[in-house]
Amino acid sequence: MSVRGFDRPPTRLEAAKAYAEQVWGTGSAKRVATFDNGIPYVRAGVVARFLTWFVDAVVCLFGVGVCVVALALLHDGGQGLSIDAVAVLAIASCFVVPMLYGLCYGNGRALGAVLTGTQLVRARDGGRIGLKGCWAMVVRTVFMPIVFGIVVLSAATGLGVAGSLARTSIDRAATRHLHAAGIR
Repeated sequence: MSVRGFDRPPTRLEAAKAYAEQVWGTGSAKRVATFDNGIPYVRAGVVARFLTWFVDAVVCLFGVGVCVVALALLHDGGQGLSIDAVAVLAIASCFVVPMLYGLCYGNGRALGAVLTGTQLVRARDGGRIGLKGCWAMVVRTVFMPIVFGIVVLSAATGLGVAGSLARTSIDRAATRHLHAAGIR
């Protein structure tokens, strides 16, 4: 097998994209990428990534709401916790709830990922994110809206935002299909 117009064998990425184009069409072929170690995978689509984030954000927001209601009941008109303590604990719950929810995220699949068929993995090698899932959930639900605002602002002003991602979201079924076809 040779690459179009060249007398060399295709790279893993080229072979994976050619396979994906034959099997799923050009849209999915455009989402084929490689981890830092060269193993190909299929990135999750934009809609799937957004829905994953949205479901996780709603779950965390619901959890924070439950905490705030519980704290308000503990305040109980001045009989329990002081209003200052309630305020501090309510703000802390914005970070604690996503961290606790992130415990479910060690394998890269919290509720949002399960519903959309995606998985958050290490960009380096496609492995599990492990205990860093707690921090990843805080970043996704608390800091991501802030970062999104910074990115939009920097794009509007013409400034660039540099950096690289430590994690990426994959389409589990398509990636599994690609690897089952022997493209590794």
